[in-house]
Amino acid sequence: MSGLAPVYPLYALLFLDTGLSAAQVSGLFALWSLTGLLAEVPTGVLADRWSRRGALVLAGVLEAAGFAVWTAAPGPVGFAAGFVLWGVGGALVSGAAEALVYDGLAAAGAGDAYLRVHGATTATELLVQVPTALLAGVLVSVGGYPLVGWASVAVCLAAAALATRFPEPPRTGGDPDDGTDGGEPEVPLRTAAATALRRPGLWPVLAAVALLGGLDAIEEYFPLLARDQGVPTALVPAAVLVVALAGAAGAALGGRAGRLPVRALPVLLALSAVLLAGGALVAHPVALAAVAVSYGLYLAVLVVGEARLQEQVPGPVRATVTSVAGLGIELASLLVFAAWALDGALAVAVLFAVVAPITWSAFRPTPRPGAVPDLR
Repeated sequence: MSGLAPVYPLYALLFLDTGLSAAQVSGLFALWSLTGLLAEVPTGVLADRWSRRGALVLAGVLEAAGFAVWTAAPGPVGFAAGFVLWGVGGALVSGAAEALVYDGLAAAGAGDAYLRVHGATTATELLVQVPTALLAGVLVSVGGYPLVGWASVAVCLAAAALATRFPEPPRTGGDPDDGTDGGEPEVPLRTAAATALRRPGLWPVLAAVALLGGLDAIEEYFPLLARDQGVPTALVPAAVLVVALAGAAGAALGGRAGRLPVRALPVLLALSAVLLAGGALVAHPVALAAVAVSYGLYLAVLVVGEARLQEQVPGPVRATVTSVAGLGIELASLLVFAAWALDGALAVAVLFAVVAPITWSAFRPTPRPGAVPDLR
């Protein structure tokens, strides 16, 4: 629902058509990113301390408020205020959503379904770009940016209302070794989170997920890749949509990828790197197919990695630790931006190859404390 906001594919054009320069638009994006970085961990703590469902509801309201400011007061100040509201809202979602789903499935006795559900969710987030693009085109033609803006406000409020219907299980299933032995933590949440982060095997998974998630910044450059490969400008949106659909297919297959031997994950990521490099080196529109397959393979590995992280984190601090991973993802994305500035997609492909062996060492299964290992 939240992904249906029609302003998403149009907000950069809104800024330019309002009279902002390219430098001012870049400054707004930087403010958005900085807000997310600063809010990431505090909002995760808030979700664990208060309510993960409440965090999702608040995120929808804040995003709606941001788009309302954009629509009612278009201009540098209004756009900056809207990005701050959106940045905080996005940070609220990043830690709370996965934690709410994982613990909700576990409480329903369906914890093993998380990998499949998470893959389907990631795929849906990509697939929703299709109706969103169509909706945006219709609305901007009928009522211009104001209609697009107010429709986006309504969509975000509808998403917030929908979030109120999610069940939120009690905070049980903690780990005594982490100071979270069920129910509410017996120690301050900050202490419990710090203890959880010291548990064996968690930091390698956190680091691997941060690096993997940061690689997704390549998505920002798909339009440039398409144009560099000879795709006419008018067809670039359709070409990028093909890559997104391939990514959705890969994410949806994350459940099957999770059943592969751990050593298969770095192989898939290495193959993704090869295909991305090949797509960058061949200046022909057909090469975009290689980029699309590369993105699908990458997202399959990312979905598995994010599920492995949830398996390692104690329930009462799940949103907090997931937000720590989100902070790492934001920082790791800077490596992609630097690599692209250095040598475009080819340099980013090298980053993919470097991260590949890290996934093998980080995602090897380690039994939870006190668990009986599966020797089958």
